[in-house]
Amino acid sequence: MRHDLRDLTIIGAGPTGLFALFYAGMRGATAQIVDALDQPGGQLAALYPEKLIFDVAGFPEVLAKDLVHSLVRQAARFGHPIHCGQVVTGLETEADHFVLRTATDEFPTRSILIAAGIGAFSPRRLPQACAAPWYGKGIEEHVLDPARFAGQHVVIIGGGDSAFDWAHQLQGRAASVTLVHRSDRFRAHHATVEAVRADVAAGRTAMHTFHELHDIHAVDGRIHELELRDVKAKTTIRVRCDVVLPMLGFVSDLGALTTWGLTLEKDEIIVNSQMEAGRPGIYAAGDVVTHPGKLKLIATGFSEAAIAVNQAVHFVYPEKKVNPGHSSNLAVFGQKDD
Repeated sequence: MRHDLRDLTIIGAGPTGLFALFYAGMRGATAQIVDALDQPGGQLAALYPEKLIFDVAGFPEVLAKDLVHSLVRQAARFGHPIHCGQVVTGLETEADHFVLRTATDEFPTRSILIAAGIGAFSPRRLPQACAAPWYGKGIEEHVLDPARFAGQHVVIIGGGDSAFDWAHQLQGRAASVTLVHRSDRFRAHHATVEAVRADVAAGRTAMHTFHELHDIHAVDGRIHELELRDVKAKTTIRVRCDVVLPMLGFVSDLGALTTWGLTLEKDEIIVNSQMEAGRPGIYAAGDVVTHPGKLKLIATGFSEAAIAVNQAVHFVYPEKKVNPGHSSNLAVFGQKDD
């Protein structure tokens, strides 16, 4: 499918990309987002939707999923589309514009903003062969709605932040929570580890260190028990299980973007103060970029998105000012236009 020509196409529907979509509309540009995941929000939605965020201006605290909801609502003001499930595979030029390609679609665009975060990412899968047939049928890669696990026996495999966050947050919602890790060394925040240890000490959560998945046992086509193997003693135990949540980190990849003639350094895009990425008409913002003094924060991504969009609009329409002025004075919002 070939889509309509747009002034700006944003790669990535994380917080930086979503704010950029709104900002492009505010500047009167036609825009769209292309994202590899099946829903907007990036890491906030895919990895920690129930986690509180405290350093976004204007929010004393906000759940990641609620921040995503607000950003989507803000971006929707101008009716610009968000195309999910679209992995960018190539970039070509036609006359005076680019054409972004995915496996199924073409997106003509006059400029591009890369807000890809860490790139297209996917969760690491369990290495055991017994796990493969159960993905989507009891092994879940994302926790989108924790209420879905109410009354179920949940086994979480991993030792990082996501594993401990969900072990703590699902306690009291799930019928039982069991945490499994190959060692007793964890990569999670100390406070969360201690909270889970307290749940274990109180008998609210089970923890099996130095264990790994060995086999899956089903009843009537549903996961019923996991067989866990002690990596030291080589013995096995069985634990009750309805749902497995592998929290083993993720694999990220900039993919086709590395062939576009951008200025790259260790899978990051080097940008200047105008967020230019090394090729005319292509800009970048958010965690995917690096520059002197770079901070990988949502707040920084918002600022970089605004800079990049203003520069892109000026690139496409040289007669338009780079600086739009204050939104409280803009006619697009029904205010007095300076």
